[in-house]
Amino acid sequence: MKTNQRLDEALHKAHVIEFDSSSKFILLSDIHRGDDSVSDEFTKNRTIFLRMMDYYYDHNFHYIEVGDGEDLWEYKEFKVIRLAHADVYKRMKRFFNQGRLTIIYGNHNMQLKYPNYVKNNLYQFCDEFNENCEELFPGIQPRESVLLKNTETGKSFLVVHGHQGDLFNDQLWKMTSFFHHNVWRYLHVVGFRSPTSPAKVVFKRHRLEMNFVYWIKSRKQPVICGHTHRARFPRGNRAPYYNTGCAINTKGVTGIEIIDGNIQFVDWRTFADREGVVRVMRKILAGPRPI
Repeated sequence: MKTNQRLDEALHKAHVIEFDSSSKFILLSDIHRGDDSVSDEFTKNRTIFLRMMDYYYDHNFHYIEVGDGEDLWEYKEFKVIRLAHADVYKRMKRFFNQGRLTIIYGNHNMQLKYPNYVKNNLYQFCDEFNENCEELFPGIQPRESVLLKNTETGKSFLVVHGHQGDLFNDQLWKMTSFFHHNVWRYLHVVGFRSPTSPAKVVFKRHRLEMNFVYWIKSRKQPVICGHTHRARFPRGNRAPYYNTGCAINTKGVTGIEIIDGNIQFVDWRTFADREGVVRVMRKILAGPRPI
């Protein structure tokens, strides 16, 4: 099974980050930042996302972006996305400057696996209006996989985007990206669903999840991922398959926190109080569960 092979490879070459009960992590996936046009699905949740970034920065969390931060399938130029969401990248830079930012690439920003692309696009950005260049994430190394290893319990979590073994989004990603950019970016605006997306096709999503669960059970290795856009937090004795969900839900943004030696699933969304004031609120939906 290709999923087994690809996850074995990801585990073998994973970048190790050690942590203990005092460590704090927020893991978010499938943000799909675009060009701020009508086809940019992230824009509707940008205010929520900015509030989240401020909260997690102020509370000393390490931010792990678990793939598809940018949608480089729909919007080919990184600089267009950076300019459209300059305020988001300013928040991310604060994490980077303190060594609290880790970027994992997914199928929609697979270009980040190539060092030259990263150097030319993420190390710095050039402001054509002011005719100057500024540092963004100099020296950053996006990863395919990260292994979060608890130094107190010995337990670890393999963190990957979740496209591993998904034929059209993994091995054939360049072909899929071409069709997505030239066809589906226009059709999904009017309601069509891409047949290659596990987030849109229920059968495909279910099959991917079952493949991951099989690998998790056979390797006895917990996994945190995204890709399917469907949040998952295992209950009872079920396999430790965790999915962050995504940042383009109509109801808000979901993610996974590791804090105080526990793991938990959180939801951020807007609420209106009795006076009609709209606030961005954080709610724990599952957990906390001891690691």
